[in-house]
Amino acid sequence: MPQYTELRRELDTLTTEAFRPELAEIDRLPTLEIARTMNGEDTTVPAAVAAQLPSIAAAIDGIADRMARGGRLVYAGAGTAGRLGVLDASECPPTFNTTPGQEVVGLIAGGPAAMVTSIEGAEDSRELAAEDLDALGLTAADTVVGISASGRTPYAVGAVEHARALGALTVGLSCNADSPLAAAADHGIEVVVGPEIVVGSTRLKAGTAQKLVLNMLSTITMIRLGKTYGSLMVDVRASNEKLRARSRRIVSLATGADDTAIEQALTATGGEVKPAILTLLARVDAPTAARLLSESGGHLRKALESAGR
Repeated sequence: MPQYTELRRELDTLTTEAFRPELAEIDRLPTLEIARTMNGEDTTVPAAVAAQLPSIAAAIDGIADRMARGGRLVYAGAGTAGRLGVLDASECPPTFNTTPGQEVVGLIAGGPAAMVTSIEGAEDSRELAAEDLDALGLTAADTVVGISASGRTPYAVGAVEHARALGALTVGLSCNADSPLAAAADHGIEVVVGPEIVVGSTRLKAGTAQKLVLNMLSTITMIRLGKTYGSLMVDVRASNEKLRARSRRIVSLATGADDTAIEQALTATGGEVKPAILTLLARVDAPTAARLLSESGGHLRKALESAGR
């Protein structure tokens, strides 16, 4: 029992676990009023994220620098936080043509089964986090982002501590101030969203805040790596009909070419959007476009400059 007494004291200090007397009878309100209350709570999240933008930007610059040199971006968390990391990682291949499971990786305490089923005790193990990172062959070239609403989850803290000991860049994303997670990381991001509408249910505002920050970490990193041309997803992987249609629209928006020219360009480049755009804008053939992109590190703007456009 002593360990639970200590844990309860710790939870009592966390903003995300705070009890709000003004909501003590929320269950007696009409459904519409509860919805208005919840919606009002959600509107406070962007401001909390905005307060952390300098820290977020600094972390992104560090991540992009490592990834430009071949490093990976690894998310590590438990429960909702872990699921959000896995979600963000899984969206990078279709959006930015990253290699599944190799460039952006999501780790959740308890493994893949924990995405849909609670794995009891997994979040309490620092050792499990170290084992999961070692299984990836983590190196100093990589970045590990520990995610935890409370900022104290042993799995997330352990992941950051182990990664930092190996020389990897580390980021700690939490929703409480002065968290052990942020203290353990090279870059601490603490988005303090305050108490939840349901006490301790951090899949709510805290989860929304974490999703917004993860969106920034991955998306802006990919922008820095040349995965976009302006706001266009020029590295999109056309793996289904919707994405194939989107690929053609992206080429059209980037070049203003007609449908026939777009089809010819995409056929010549094996359906790859970025070199297709380059063939049209720089008026070069597909092999030349591929060479220019390789020489520019995959940055379309740099390739266009090299081609004199």
